[in-house]
Amino acid sequence: MRKHYDFSNARKNPYASQLKKPVTIRLDEGSIAYFKNMAEETGIPYQSLINLYLKDCAATQKKLSLAWKSE
Repeated sequence: MRKHYDFSNARKNPYASQLKKPVTIRLDEGSIAYFKNMAEETGIPYQSLINLYLKDCAATQKKLSLAWKSE
């Protein structure tokens, strides 16, 4: 390895804007347990599974169907 590298002509990564963004999200324990169990079965990290599921929902434009019970 060299002792010194010259990065003066380096370019920014053109794909940097497509990288994942860290966020904080609150999930219930049951949802986390579901994805962690699935992670053990598949060998894919549970955070990646959650991301894949959300990406699929966005790609197929799934809509949440909620029906509130009236009192």
